[in-house]
Amino acid sequence: MNNEYKTKIGTLVDSISESYKKECYIAPHNFGFLPNRNVIIDTTKSLRQLLFPSYFGITNFRTEIQDYHIGELLVCIIESLTKQITLALRHQAGKSENVGEEQYHIEAEKICYEFISKIPRIREFLATDIIAAFDGDPAAKSRDEIIFCYPGVFAISIHRLAHELYDLSVPLIPRIMSEYAHNITGIDIHPGATIGKSFFIDHGTGVVIGETAIIGEHVKIYQGVTLGALSTRGGQKLRGVRRHPCLEDEVTVYSGASILGGDTIVGKGAVIGSNVFITKSVPEGTKVSIKTPELHFSGHETKEI
Repeated sequence: MNNEYKTKIGTLVDSISESYKKECYIAPHNFGFLPNRNVIIDTTKSLRQLLFPSYFGITNFRTEIQDYHIGELLVCIIESLTKQITLALRHQAGKSENVGEEQYHIEAEKICYEFISKIPRIREFLATDIIAAFDGDPAAKSRDEIIFCYPGVFAISIHRLAHELYDLSVPLIPRIMSEYAHNITGIDIHPGATIGKSFFIDHGTGVVIGETAIIGEHVKIYQGVTLGALSTRGGQKLRGVRRHPCLEDEVTVYSGASILGGDTIVGKGAVIGSNVFITKSVPEGTKVSIKTPELHFSGHETKEI
């Protein structure tokens, strides 16, 4: 390495180091290691193996030794997740490495075991989601196809995991999990959203479900649906305020619809048509649609349709 090269590298190092001092919000810190996104995603994949045995990971799952399979997965999941929760808790508290390490580890371990205890209930809900997808889509050939291939099922399975961690006040990790699903499917469900049984997202690309949204049972939504806030201009002042709508049981929302606002309630059995924009409550059993627009064709070769 010649002197000229060393000088150039040194100048660049000084420049970037100065940037770290100046842009303090995205700078290195002294709080020890942050949670590792890649480890969290790997742990999420292991959790999916736990939810859907034989579909992901170990494909030669045998019922006669299922307790062994479950135990092996749990050991890996608990060890990994406890460490990541410990890091997240310590970072949130603004503590440097090794300060109160044991305290945060004990809390993380407690959270982890409570979270794992929710797995049977999560699987109960997911079973109803699979049935809803199969019953609601004539293109589905089998429930295996739905588990392997349907983006809506992928997104809701990750959400049901992330939501439990969110309810346990775990920082960072639930959002990393939900954004992993978002990146894969194009479906953006905030881990804070509350979603009942038998939920089906058909196709799914472009679906957005906000943090304070509440969705009842037997709800079906299509691609491009937004359950969002009327305005977020208040920024952090709106933290903890109900901003997103509620869909009661048996609601269907077709593609491209936007339903906005924390006071907006879509009543039981309502049907919301494509591309509808809703900012006020819809009574039970109502059908909402846009009047079919007129189509005009131009060009001398155009024939009447």
